[in-house]
Amino acid sequence: MEVTLSFAADNPPLSVIAAAKIAGISLSPDPSLPSGSVPKFIFSNGSSLRGTLVLLRYIGRVAENLTLYGKDLYQTGEIDQLFEYLPILEKGSEFEAGCSYLDTYLSTNTLLVGHEVSIADIFLWAALAGTGQRWESLRKSNKKYQNLVRWYNSLSSEFSALSEVLQSYAGKRGSGKPVGGKSKDQESRNESKSTGGDIKTTSRSEIDLPHAEVGKVCVRFAPEPSGYLHIGHSKAALLNKYFAERYKGRLIVRFDDTNPAKESNEFVDNLLKDIETLGIVYDDVTYTSDYFPKLMEMAENLIRQGKAYVDDTPREQMQKERMDGIESKCRDNSVEKNLELWKEMIAGSERGLMCCIRGKLDMQDPNKSLRDPVYYRCNPMPHHRIGSKYKVYPTYDFACPFVDSVEGITHALRSSEYHDRNAQYDRIQQDMGLRKVHIYEFSRLNMVYTLLSKRKLLWFVQNGKVDGWDDPRFPTVQGIVRRGLKIDALIQFILEQGASKNLNLMEWDKLWTINKKIIDPVCARHTAVIEECRVLVTLTDGPEQPFTRIIPRHKKYEGAGEKCTTFTKNIWIDHADSEAISVNEEVTFMDWGNAIIKEIKKDEAGNVAQLIGVLNLGGSVKTTKLKLTWLPEIDELVKLQLVEFDYLISKKKVEEDEDFLDVLNPVTKKETLAIGDANMRNLKHGEVIQLERKGYFRCDVPYVRHSKPIVLFAIPDGRQH
Repeated sequence: MEVTLSFAADNPPLSVIAAAKIAGISLSPDPSLPSGSVPKFIFSNGSSLRGTLVLLRYIGRVAENLTLYGKDLYQTGEIDQLFEYLPILEKGSEFEAGCSYLDTYLSTNTLLVGHEVSIADIFLWAALAGTGQRWESLRKSNKKYQNLVRWYNSLSSEFSALSEVLQSYAGKRGSGKPVGGKSKDQESRNESKSTGGDIKTTSRSEIDLPHAEVGKVCVRFAPEPSGYLHIGHSKAALLNKYFAERYKGRLIVRFDDTNPAKESNEFVDNLLKDIETLGIVYDDVTYTSDYFPKLMEMAENLIRQGKAYVDDTPREQMQKERMDGIESKCRDNSVEKNLELWKEMIAGSERGLMCCIRGKLDMQDPNKSLRDPVYYRCNPMPHHRIGSKYKVYPTYDFACPFVDSVEGITHALRSSEYHDRNAQYDRIQQDMGLRKVHIYEFSRLNMVYTLLSKRKLLWFVQNGKVDGWDDPRFPTVQGIVRRGLKIDALIQFILEQGASKNLNLMEWDKLWTINKKIIDPVCARHTAVIEECRVLVTLTDGPEQPFTRIIPRHKKYEGAGEKCTTFTKNIWIDHADSEAISVNEEVTFMDWGNAIIKEIKKDEAGNVAQLIGVLNLGGSVKTTKLKLTWLPEIDELVKLQLVEFDYLISKKKVEEDEDFLDVLNPVTKKETLAIGDANMRNLKHGEVIQLERKGYFRCDVPYVRHSKPIVLFAIPDGRQH
């Protein structure tokens, strides 16, 4: 079948032309499309395909004896994922960051995917070549991005077709500047679609793990199932994923289920859901409760060795004695006495409930975590997995070093808040006679105006201050995703910080700015008018009968589809816009044209009630000050509920000695009624859109019936307060 490649003469799709040459596919070039048009294949049977990435995928699939689109489905997915990232090179401000990331990535990879050239490599080659002198100067100096230059030169020397494409379409010197125009593939950034994130979406340098050997690393992400995964946990989870991938090791998800009073199967299920949302693939799921018999055996062994004892000191007194370095009266109990009380604890008797097991470490150590920490406590509550089998449960401090060692963990990632307890971790492992596990510290992720304590978040849920753990005001993964955050943005935000040990209070604005860069190029545009005090504009020479036009939902991204816009004599605009208009002023109605407002009618209170105008569709939009959104006066308009959210607390950081209840934000949710264009009936749950001149929104409740409004959650863009 003959194939014609149609494109704009000032913007030849270098990647498509190059891929076709490498694949041996004959194309008939037709540079007759208007400037700004998307390239397309026109087949001899009359069918067609449009868009650079679509055409590349087609070539990759039909290429004979080549694996341009990956040798298997996983590699195909990797290529699709790269197609989301690589268009960043076409943004002038992001070019250096993109090159930096790719240079780091190519330091350990010969090609982008696997060991054979793919359409991702060809796309990247074209993206660099298409920037012209900017890339050429970097390539010739070969000082800044040596790995990227090495890859580019290697690809160019292997495939002479690439040089031919440059000579034919980018000037005689191969500068990458297309003849008569700017760089190619401009629309490609808009063909990206959100998928799960990958650890490689950060431009930071590689992070090293001390004492690590490739193929022998085993790490674990060990959340307590007492709440949903929040943004702080995400950092730990993604760093564990990173090191498991970097060193070709294993990642275990282990539920630290040692406190039956706080835990439930609901939290287990949702934690697993959130982990999968982050794109984390784990090797195994385990539970600390699986090791309860061995932990009890270890506790008894330590008692017999004189390395632990049973203490019945009241909790408050015990805490004071630990602070003051005072030894417990029970510290020198005999082994027989300790074992007798241990049996009482196991039975959950009245006497046993008064006791706990403590490690016999050093009550005078300056590091107070070593002052005889508690190893076991009684708790008669049933466990969410194993019911009422046990009346005693190990503490985290006792269970974690044991399970880490026996499970084969090589490196335990712990946030720096545990720093003082690292010596305790090592000492307990030593007393147990177990293999040492290396500790790797990273800083806890703290956000302004945000509480990350599960105990405090639970208070908001239990007291009805939020609608659940997935409330958009919550810092949980489900909450921020429901508010409109893309997982790719979260991953990029977290991994940009690397494994820093510096304690930082991060701004949400930075995260939402990253998110905007992801959603803006692809989200559909729609129109809304605030219901309250909306103003009718009558265009005296407007259409007597309504007519419609099909226009793009996104002017620069065809993948967003199309929408139907109705044009009528009477149209609605926002009251705030009407107040800004003067008599005889020419304004622009977006997606229609200009009009001149001849008369402004006001009500008794002096508010604008109606505008009278005439169309001036020949007028220049460049000369008007006001570019206004509008809606036709038709019955098909839909009702909207626009919901904005604020922080739950009014202080950037709540100090340790401060009660968070004293800084609660009294108003954290604002609902505004509006009307929207009829196309919004087709919005799907979770779809992200932009209401032009109003911001970005995520559809939380789609259209059901005319009387029930569509609920849209406002998505911060990094500039809002």
